[in-house]
Amino acid sequence: MEIAISAVLTVVGLVMLCFGGNWLVSGGVAIARKFRISNLVIGMTIVAYGTSTPELAASVAAAGEHSAIILGNIIGSNIANVGMVIGVAAIMVPLAVSKSTLRKDIPIMLGVSFLLVLLSLDGEISQYDGIILLAGLGVFAYYTLRDAMKQRAKNKKENNVEIEQGNNNLYLKSAGLIGIGIVLLYVGAILTVDNAVVLAKEFGLSEKIIGLTVIAIGTSLPELITSIIAIRKGHADIGVGNIIGSNIYNILMIMGVGAALGGVMVGADVYVDYAIMIVFSLSLLIAMKTGIIGRAMGIALTIGYVSYLIVTFFK
Repeated sequence: MEIAISAVLTVVGLVMLCFGGNWLVSGGVAIARKFRISNLVIGMTIVAYGTSTPELAASVAAAGEHSAIILGNIIGSNIANVGMVIGVAAIMVPLAVSKSTLRKDIPIMLGVSFLLVLLSLDGEISQYDGIILLAGLGVFAYYTLRDAMKQRAKNKKENNVEIEQGNNNLYLKSAGLIGIGIVLLYVGAILTVDNAVVLAKEFGLSEKIIGLTVIAIGTSLPELITSIIAIRKGHADIGVGNIIGSNIYNILMIMGVGAALGGVMVGADVYVDYAIMIVFSLSLLIAMKTGIIGRAMGIALTIGYVSYLIVTFFK
């Protein structure tokens, strides 16, 4: 009975994380669009930050005693974002990738991935390492803010008109969605982590494996839903920008916060997962020649991710 209750509460927590992240994104995007910021910048900032909040909430809830969940969640989410989200999205429709993303954003994602590996070499991502990651977050935030301001400057005249004619009800509705989203994320994170730990112990699974699989997939659902919705509406740049931005935030913000709160121990077996995360990220550079992530690539990513899940569960 305890297992069944924990399983149900875990699912409830994941659903709350999914809805919370989606509503947070909807509110943020509605406000951002009033300022005429480009879809790619919105995807890399507001949407990416919003869809990463489930991972952040789950990691904060797991900080300290269950730090293995934090590391597993981050690595697993980054793998799921590419293998599951981009894979499934590319199967639905080929994804066009901008030159800016290929030349700047994907290399940044790879760079922070290698930074995470480097900080792990001593067997721990310490509180000082967490501060380093948060400092990197500040640099990245400045980088994306500068791009956003450039976009705003290009549309300054249009923005002034939009702001003057803005409807206060829009801001109230958006703020309400953001507030509800935050509450759902907070409660959902506690339910998910606490009950996932119970399930892990009952089935003899390590907290790292639970983080790599159940929690990683659950907290990646907002990315999957948001990206599919964006792509179906013809905004593939939001979908791709969302994934790349989320993977960067997962390492710099979520691991940064998690480590700063109490440090995260790193086992020797995690380097295999690090390698897989980096290989999945490198696969996106295949689009460098054509600028498109096609269906064949989507199928390959999806099959690769399913294979990874199977091996993770049974190794």
